[in-house]
Amino acid sequence: MATYPIADIRNIVFVGHSGAGKTSLGESLLHQAGATKRLGSVTDKTSTFDFAEDEKESAHSIDSSICCAQYEGKHINIIDTPGATDYCGQAVGSLAGAETAILVVSAAAGIEVNTRKMWERATNYGLARMIVVNKIDADNANLEELLETIQEFFGTECVPINLPKGGGTGVTGCFKNKTGDSDFGDIPSAHEAAIEAIVGVDDTLMEKYLGGEVSDEDVLLVAAKACVSGDFVPVMFTNAMTEVGCPELLNAIVKIAPSPLLGKKRVLTREDEQIEIEPNIDGPFVGQVFKVMSDAKSHIKYSFIRVHTGKLASDGTVKTVNDRKGTRLGHVTRFQGSEHSDIEAACAGDIVAVAKHDFHIGDVLFSDNGGDIAMPKRPVPMYAKAIESKTHGDEDKIGLALKKFTEEDYCLDIERDSTTKELVIHGIGDLHIRTVLKRMLNQFKLEVVTKPPKIPYRETITGRAESIEYTHKKQSGGSGQFGRVIINMFPSERGEGYQFVDKIFGGAIDQTYRVSVDKGIRAQMTEGVLAGYPIVDVTVELIDGKTHPVDSKDIAFQIAGRGAFKDAFMKSKPTLLEPIVEVEVTVPRDTVGDIQGDLASHRGRPQGQKALPGGLSVLTAMVPLAELSDYNSRLSSITGGQGSYSLEFSHYESVPGNVAQQIIAQSQKESDS
Repeated sequence: MATYPIADIRNIVFVGHSGAGKTSLGESLLHQAGATKRLGSVTDKTSTFDFAEDEKESAHSIDSSICCAQYEGKHINIIDTPGATDYCGQAVGSLAGAETAILVVSAAAGIEVNTRKMWERATNYGLARMIVVNKIDADNANLEELLETIQEFFGTECVPINLPKGGGTGVTGCFKNKTGDSDFGDIPSAHEAAIEAIVGVDDTLMEKYLGGEVSDEDVLLVAAKACVSGDFVPVMFTNAMTEVGCPELLNAIVKIAPSPLLGKKRVLTREDEQIEIEPNIDGPFVGQVFKVMSDAKSHIKYSFIRVHTGKLASDGTVKTVNDRKGTRLGHVTRFQGSEHSDIEAACAGDIVAVAKHDFHIGDVLFSDNGGDIAMPKRPVPMYAKAIESKTHGDEDKIGLALKKFTEEDYCLDIERDSTTKELVIHGIGDLHIRTVLKRMLNQFKLEVVTKPPKIPYRETITGRAESIEYTHKKQSGGSGQFGRVIINMFPSERGEGYQFVDKIFGGAIDQTYRVSVDKGIRAQMTEGVLAGYPIVDVTVELIDGKTHPVDSKDIAFQIAGRGAFKDAFMKSKPTLLEPIVEVEVTVPRDTVGDIQGDLASHRGRPQGQKALPGGLSVLTAMVPLAELSDYNSRLSSITGGQGSYSLEFSHYESVPGNVAQQIIAQSQKESDS
């Protein structure tokens, strides 16, 4: 069957920290629903979701992966995502394909860094949420304490709908059951808590409940609505390896997870108009690309599309905002891990892929009138490495390979830094960058050398220089070169940039050559004077000069402008400026002192601190970017991997004199070598 009624579709995305068992849960759901004949295993390298060679080698997810199953008349699209913080781009982008985020928590490890992050991202994006506590048979698991921590951290609306029994060898449902065995708590109390969390979203149902007339069937009818509103977050207990609790999870997805009709509605922004998209099979087609993947063997590019309304047919034509001519699709494909099959069409609410099209993550596709649909907020890739080819002549190939990887990765950027002339790759962390470069070596046989990127310093002045004269004179037979200029120089206001003021009265310099002086100064500002960094925020007044009737020409006054600028700059109390970033660090409370000390030792200035639930604190500080090149490893070392941070550019300010001298000396050394 190619298409499904919208009400019968469930789109879920597994999110959480690495090692929680998201992929194993997905494998169990496929097996329980009959989509696979045997239970796939990450450790045995038989996983349907983790099919890439480097995923099999490392035994953990690197990319998101999509499979589907049919269960009790419902079509379930399952998106599995990596849990390592470095690969969060794949997880964040995948939120755009689902109505329900299922947060998976390891019973042994508890709430970890990416557990918190993905909960926040799913909540901010407006998805319904469920929580699965997995690995409930772990020796060191304290499930009762973990449930209390979940409710403290994520809210009392997190209510269990089953409880473990027999030391984690089974579960007892408490949504319908009012009695039964459990390892902690009691079934009657859990049953009542679940009912009360749901009935609060429906006034009529609440009245029936207070009057003692509500049935479990009545409650179940509005459970999805309560899940969408966030008043009810079901908590379930599982052991994916033995499939304990997995049939109950599958039933909860079918009964409680919202369909596209009830779940988060995407909003189409068209100029100043915002239109909430109602899923409708008969309406004009609107969909969004949320994942891009290239097949490792065929190198065919696939764009995964969440259909929001209308129908996507194999013979259809779609447009993008940047391409109004339209593109004929050719094939519509449904994926099952690495396997795929063509279908005739997909209806509103479904997830499919199309091949061999130049679509990008976030692109909105439409048949009639399009616009923009907001993607989940992207984590800013702040970890950077400058790369150089090991083999001369591979530069263009490396650029093309990296372009392919940036198209597939929501949190990977590349740039050619105009200041430092370096090719810089930006990712979430060291593991992220190393994985990309390893894939480039394996897939394209391209090897690179990495190093920390140069800091984009700037040069400026703090004083004035008056009547600085420079004469360029060259005579070597034939037509010569001559140009004399006299300038004043003083600082502009910070952020005003370069100002060139022509204050010549009369014809001391022809108007054409005054433009040449400005052109020469601009060129010198790009190259810098102190240490080879661009110069900013200076005002130059051209006050006098002299021309020669034969030898004066454009190049002569460009050179004269350069020379006068360099002399004036060095006499105007030059200084280096460095980028300052605002750092927000989330750490366990008992490491706050060590974190503050580390930031202070790297010229950081504290800006504030606040407490979070679960024994966490958030610190903010202003820190020079140059002091953060190894912050990822420093933070991990201090917090035992429990810390996370984000950076945002704030402003430029003067480099301390002793640090500036080192930077200038290093720059001169590199110039001489």
